[in-house]
Amino acid sequence: MTVHQISIFLENKQGKLNEVLSLLAEENIRIIAATVADTTEFGIMRMIVSDPEKAYAILKAKNVSANLTDVLAIVTESRAGSFAHILNQFTQAGLNIEYMYCFSIKEKSILILRTNNRENAREVIRLQNMDYICENDLSNL
Repeated sequence: MTVHQISIFLENKQGKLNEVLSLLAEENIRIIAATVADTTEFGIMRMIVSDPEKAYAILKAKNVSANLTDVLAIVTESRAGSFAHILNQFTQAGLNIEYMYCFSIKEKSILILRTNNRENAREVIRLQNMDYICENDLSNL
């Protein structure tokens, strides 16, 4: 129900994002999903990749400020209202969503999210019989 996510701190300067993407491309690491949140001075790029441990090691070796964390990966139908329905289950359980992003494959969407309490979020997923993917499932996408 969790996958590894790489979070990268980037200076908001021309070419910085391309440098990181080129490092991963050179090692044949596929980016499955990504999002960038930025301010005028820096950004945080969050990514789900085909080989997160290898990507993390490559980035650290090149002195890129990166973290490897677990996030929840919930599978839902790619239709209007599906995200609202999923998030409502967490809200009713008293959980806050710290951030989320998604990607779609055919008729399915994968919702990547982090809550303020991962264990309680896992319990919501179990109790509500939500579909999810794990790290091993990423290679089949």
